Amino acid sequence: MNDDAADLIDAARKIQSQAHVPYSEYRVGAALETADGEVFVGCNLENANFSNSLHAEEVAIAEAVKNGHREFTRLAVSSDRRDGVTPCGMCRQTLAEFCDDDLVVFCDEGEDQDADDGTTVYTLGELLPNTISEETLE
Repeated sequence: MNDDAADLIDAARKIQSQAHVPYSEYRVGAALETADGEVFVGCNLENANFSNSLHAEEVAIAEAVKNGHREFTRLAVSSDRRDGVTPCGMCRQTLAEFCDDDLVVFCDEGEDQDADDGTTVYTLGELLPNTISEETLE
């Protein structure tokens, strides 16, 4: 894994401490890189009414969009269990609203951020083929 990917994963790991997870106790952090290299992070925020919970990827993309960004190149997702968590289907669809199929998605599954075998890499297109898009709605 190159240093840039390690930095992105590290940012996803660090934001986990801010997660609000009283029900699942499953902390997730996400770090989303814009086309110009700025990084926005998010963590999961649970609610007793689970349907109102926010996922880390949603929080990161909302923060980036709020700050005027609409083009993204890479995303890192990490849970406190280092289990290779991937964005859920809902988050994949939200990402597809703003990202191309070639968005690189790093999924953290290692304790050592320098270990090549501690990260699984996907593209958004691999994770969400045949996405619903503006074109499919017409």
